Amino acid sequence: MQVEVKVFTVNKRFPLTISRGTTAQTTNVWVKISQDGVEGWGEASPFGVGNHAQKTEQIKDAIEKVIPLLTTFSPLQRQPVEQLLIQQQIPSAARAAVDMAMHDWLGKFVGLPLWQIWGCDRNLIVPTSVTIGINSPEGARERARDWLNYLDVRLFKVKLGSPDGIDADQQMLLAVQQEAPNLEFFVDANGGWSLPDAIKMCHWLADLGVKYVEQPLARGQEESLAALKQESPLPIFVDESCFTSVDIPHLANYVDGINIKLMKSGGLTEALRMVHTARAYGLQVMFGCYSDSSLANTAAAQLAPLADYLDLDSHLNLIDDPFMGALVVEGKVLPNDLPGLGVQYSAFAA
Repeated sequence: MQVEVKVFTVNKRFPLTISRGTTAQTTNVWVKISQDGVEGWGEASPFGVGNHAQKTEQIKDAIEKVIPLLTTFSPLQRQPVEQLLIQQQIPSAARAAVDMAMHDWLGKFVGLPLWQIWGCDRNLIVPTSVTIGINSPEGARERARDWLNYLDVRLFKVKLGSPDGIDADQQMLLAVQQEAPNLEFFVDANGGWSLPDAIKMCHWLADLGVKYVEQPLARGQEESLAALKQESPLPIFVDESCFTSVDIPHLANYVDGINIKLMKSGGLTEALRMVHTARAYGLQVMFGCYSDSSLANTAAAQLAPLADYLDLDSHLNLIDDPFMGALVVEGKVLPNDLPGLGVQYSAFAA
């Protein structure tokens, strides 16, 4: 198979602020795999968690490094390719792009969308949440209005963990709820709370009807999740603390669910393993994203029928997405009937 790597830059309609900083623009990596006249696409987006960061150039260089090795394989050989990339210590986001492209190639080769190949039922897909980043109360209200005017919103995911403390978190969340009193809310602290603050916030959030709390404590503080789970009236999900299926057994007694992201997992192959591992431990599952375009989020949407919650909204906040794929219908990110991922060029494609 032939492998081609390009980079492309996308800009957010509204910059997103979380406990670790603000993002307005990202440069992502686009991988094309071709053989027998069929071309599969994959995407890698940079991300950082604590002292773990995968940057654009690192991802691109890693893929280019292994291209001579990849050309000896067929796109049908996902298992040996995955093993090769792990042996070569390729970053997970780079592995995700290659794995995604191989899945896309397979679907196009046989003429079927991936969700259909996997036997999934699109009717089981739940609405996606859309994200409101850390802001002032009035700024958060304005952002909520922007989403409501732009999209058929059913759920808000509110980023907390403000550097100004939990009082600022509370004021911001109350402002958003006042703006959209009929919507359901999730909360993501991105590891921005201490254990005492997390316990206090979980009780306060439960009284407001919030559905669950995501990553209340920072990655590396997983042992403290046991104490939080004993005290919390709300389900606890982890994101930064859970990269692959190997992490799940160590977390299973301390949490209620995991957030699967293709960039962390290394692709759709491992994401599916994570779903099955989580279910074996009685955990709930959500799919999330980083600064992904429609390419990566449409890939995740292929597995969306297997999830309890979805947070696949990053592409909905882009002003120059070069791709189009999954459609938003009644607040749900629905993969289409086209083969493979079902992703095509958009009007913004270079």
